[in-house]
Amino acid sequence: MRIIIVGASGTMGKHLSSAFEKEHEVIRASSKSGDIQVDITSTSSIGSMYERVGAFDALISTAGPTYVGPWKTLNDKAFRKGVEGKMKGQINLVLIGQHYINPKGSFTLISGALTYEPQLNFANASAANGAIEGFVKAAAIELENGIRINAVSPTVIESSPQYFPFFPGDVPVTMLELEYGFRKSVFGANTGQIIKLY
Repeated sequence: MRIIIVGASGTMGKHLSSAFEKEHEVIRASSKSGDIQVDITSTSSIGSMYERVGAFDALISTAGPTYVGPWKTLNDKAFRKGVEGKMKGQINLVLIGQHYINPKGSFTLISGALTYEPQLNFANASAANGAIEGFVKAAAIELENGIRINAVSPTVIESSPQYFPFFPGDVPVTMLELEYGFRKSVFGANTGQIIKLY
């Protein structure tokens, strides 16, 4: 199976790339490194990535920049970070990628627990996550050729301790739990699902 991992240079992407390359062909994509560089805020960059990769069987996205900061600093410009990054960026990975993916392939996007359990400083991420989850459910009933789409929704992950103070009382998701959430989406049969890891 040919799997594109967007955000492969990040904490989640590195783990998933290492885990899946043992069994499949993994194409690492990120903004500054990897096999292919891609800026998910640019439709032309996304299109160029798919042109270079050609046909593939699965796309995993762990990418999604958002604005993190106090409510009083949140304005239109700041809010656009999550809209252009985590929301539209991931949506465009699907809208453009559907023309390149093999029949019965799959898309797996990243959302997060902030959709349901907002925390201080993360209003931008909560909104972007909610939009992604709505998109996944809607796309699932319209994608053709047996193509599936799901989202993995973790709380804070164990390998990002810098975020622990922002998630008081949350038990961090282990990297193995995260990996198996993505395995469920990529290698399972479900579509339109939000795979919650919390």
